[in-house]
Amino acid sequence: MARKARQRISYGRDGLICAWGLNLELQPKSSNRNPFASPEDSPLKTSAYRQQVQAHTHWVNDILLTQSNEALVSASSDITVKVWRPHSKDSHIPTTIGLHDDYVKCLASPGRHSDWVASGGLDHKIRLWDLDGGGEKLKIDVGESEGSAKGSVYALSVNRSIMASGGPESIVRLWDPRTGKKITNFVGHTDNIRDVLINKNGDTVMTASSDQTVKVWSITAGRCMYTLTMHNDSVWSLYSDHPQLSLFYSSDRSGLVAKTDVRNCEDMDDGLSLALAHENEGVSKVVVAGDYFWTATSSSSINRWRDVNSQKEISLPEASRHQRMSSIASRTKEPSPPASQTPATADGIHESTIPLTCVLRISNNAPLRGHHLKDIEAATVQSGISRKMSEAILDPENGIVIPYHDLPMDTIEGQHGLIKHVMLADRRRVLTLDTEGEITLWDLLKCLPIKSFGKRHLDDVRPEVDTVESVANWCGVDTRTGRLAVILEENYCFDAEAYADEMGLDSPSDFRDDQRINLGKWVLRYLFGRLIDEELYRDRIYRDELSAKSSRPNSIHRTNAPPAIQMPFEPPQPSIEDIQDDTVTPKAVNGVTGTPGLTIAVATPTTNGVHHSPNPQAANQIPATIDENTTLEKNASQQNATRTSTDKSPDYFSGNPQVRPTAEAQTKAPTTPGETGAEASATTSPTDGDKYEKAGSSLFGKKFRMNFPKKLGRTSAEVKPTTVDERSEESDKSDDKEERSIEEDKFYGTIQQMHYEYEEMLQSARSQPLYPLMHPSSKSETPPLHHSPHTIVIIQEERPDAGGAADLYRGTVSSVGNDADLIEKAAPRWLGELLLRNKLPEKEMPRVSFILLPYQDLLPGIASQDG
Repeated sequence: MARKARQRISYGRDGLICAWGLNLELQPKSSNRNPFASPEDSPLKTSAYRQQVQAHTHWVNDILLTQSNEALVSASSDITVKVWRPHSKDSHIPTTIGLHDDYVKCLASPGRHSDWVASGGLDHKIRLWDLDGGGEKLKIDVGESEGSAKGSVYALSVNRSIMASGGPESIVRLWDPRTGKKITNFVGHTDNIRDVLINKNGDTVMTASSDQTVKVWSITAGRCMYTLTMHNDSVWSLYSDHPQLSLFYSSDRSGLVAKTDVRNCEDMDDGLSLALAHENEGVSKVVVAGDYFWTATSSSSINRWRDVNSQKEISLPEASRHQRMSSIASRTKEPSPPASQTPATADGIHESTIPLTCVLRISNNAPLRGHHLKDIEAATVQSGISRKMSEAILDPENGIVIPYHDLPMDTIEGQHGLIKHVMLADRRRVLTLDTEGEITLWDLLKCLPIKSFGKRHLDDVRPEVDTVESVANWCGVDTRTGRLAVILEENYCFDAEAYADEMGLDSPSDFRDDQRINLGKWVLRYLFGRLIDEELYRDRIYRDELSAKSSRPNSIHRTNAPPAIQMPFEPPQPSIEDIQDDTVTPKAVNGVTGTPGLTIAVATPTTNGVHHSPNPQAANQIPATIDENTTLEKNASQQNATRTSTDKSPDYFSGNPQVRPTAEAQTKAPTTPGETGAEASATTSPTDGDKYEKAGSSLFGKKFRMNFPKKLGRTSAEVKPTTVDERSEESDKSDDKEERSIEEDKFYGTIQQMHYEYEEMLQSARSQPLYPLMHPSSKSETPPLHHSPHTIVIIQEERPDAGGAADLYRGTVSSVGNDADLIEKAAPRWLGELLLRNKLPEKEMPRVSFILLPYQDLLPGIASQDG
């Protein structure tokens, strides 16, 4: 049996998507170059922050631009796929376009103008989403076609005709994105596949793997064509904007970024691979635009580097050594060119030779000509002609690789994220350590930092601030996104209490010495403070409208009548004009026309239980058309025959005999076309008269219907007995049941329950005012807490069968009041009961079994001597 989805509230989670202005001309290299320009003529341009959005509550694993760069799609470990349109009116609200059952690891799009995207995750699914709100277009179960329980998707690429995926199984799977059918598998890698590229024609696939290789596959030939080994660590990322993937970039876990150029090469082993830069951490993503490339690592910063023209000449080893010495000595933000290099161009691209130490061996099959290296160098010195790419192989004795760039041109600085935390014994404070080594003390109740201890060891600071006080666990703390997250769940967030005089309150004299405060209720009360104010306002408006509606002068109310049963009335005697009227439609009485009873069709006989003929004597002249062999039928017919229109015997409904009948009761009985009122009376079944007793005594009427035979007998016209009243009553009950349905597991269910209670209060005592049923906790129970208005509040639902939690609502302390409608649909019922009615969730008491034994067998035996 599947476990019930559990909802929780958290605040402070990260998952930001930031936009930056690069202040760069990202155009191809200019052909009009000024050979006399210097680097100073092109000032250094830095990136500028533009805007950000709180899109996710977990790691953002992948992003891409689509729909002509107007939409940014993001995938996260919070199992959601979202789209953000920064240029729209609702730019601050990312839209969720789909959900996975586990972490979403990668995204792919067939083009910048596409209206759909594909996503892959750890739930073994590939899903295609419509960006215009159409939802899921296609779902592919990766492991299902092979009968395997595996199939996590870590890499994904797609074009219009083919889609490729990869994962921990080291298998490259090809799919048809139009039908979802598998085309084929490529087997050859020995470790996790981390990235995939497909060329424009859809006949070549390039894959990067943790087995330290990059493989090129031919879809036409159905096999691996090349295995490139320029990396000595797990290859994490690939990038190429070349239609045939002849120029691509790759990065690995060690931080190396390589550029490989195989253009104009008959064999990829004759190509050139250069080491461009080296980060201090593994590079998870590399992106190229114009004359620059950007690298992203596990740190919060992004570096921008200048690209290198791979078609330049390769310098001599002596010249490269001189370049390394000069660049290392200078260590400027933008390395100055060596003296042997030519001047820079107008756009800042240095026309220099490439140091031999930047060259990587592209594959194990590349020609190794180390024993010819000195001859090649001598020939190069004498002739001044550069060597071929395949001949630029390092001497094994001097095989140290030195990247072309030492430092990046520009850095987009990120915040110093938290990487470690320690909860103190009082459960109200926590110590955190960030990436800069700073130790900070936080107050979990106020969601604010208290004190900074500088760059110290966490274990050295903890004894200084920890206390001997021990409080029950009432919240969870998480720093995996780089920010402090506090998680509250129903089953334990109300377990901790603390004395009011130990909380450092502004007015401690307002509380008793022994008064205790529930910590979970205290925090939630003021995180949703503006929501409570909004709900109190709406509750007052609802009560005013309900009271005004019930006090209208044209409505008739009775204090001694049950609200669910309508009283039958005797219509007045019709005039002679009404008797002579042979029209089909009933004649209006007091200006009102309509169907009597309001629950049956026009041609159906009366529903009040007694048919009132225009002729006063017609009631005693109704022919018996039903076989009256049974005693029950005879009694029913006799009661109907003896009852007249002037019979006013007292019954349950005769509390106020002077009340005039309603307009519906004053209308005439309906007739079928071509009949007069008398003819309609003559064809009425005698069983209709028994319905008066049903209306007068609901118990008897119900029993009468249940025991009445299904076949009542045959009439001369084979008229079947009508069951309209029973059907009408059942429909009324079902309508009432539908109206009274309450969303038991939602916040709105609390509001519905109060609305029903208001209606019952109004029916039982109409003259009394409606007293409010919303009673949030008072200030004496939960003293005021002042949270920052920018504190993030998130409502999540844990998926028992998935690896994450789905976001149901995300806002801030300042926006929860405006988002009342969203919270009512997303928040759990226990939160509504707590905030609006000050009711804590009922918790089942634990049961402990035990056995009683006599102490040291000192108790006498129970049995007597005779047994």
